Amino acid sequence: MKLPLFAALALPLLSGLAPAGAQTPPLHRYPDADLALGEKLIREHDCSACHARKVGGDGTAIYRPQGRINTPGALRGMVDYCSTELNLGLFPEEVSSVAAVLQRDHYRFPAQGTAPK
Repeated sequence: MKLPLFAALALPLLSGLAPAGAQTPPLHRYPDADLALGEKLIREHDCSACHARKVGGDGTAIYRPQGRINTPGALRGMVDYCSTELNLGLFPEEVSSVAAVLQRDHYRFPAQGTAPK
């Protein structure tokens, strides 16, 4: 059965799958993340000051998607590691919220099964 062009293009979008070359949602790995909470936690714990001490400058050099942190799971793991090492006591949903903000603002990993741009 051959679908009309409109249906062939609309069906993947409606089912949450974007056709090749389409923009992928940046938070695909953290669907229930609370971005406002993540932003608040990043400010409260002054993450950028710690990053600046580690890498110098304003601390943004720590965000290197081609480096050690190259998957959404590794990103979440690193946020969890920071929480543990710094005794922040973040709950799992808070770790996911912080990771989602970092995904949105710095890493922008593609959705699984799509090639990086």
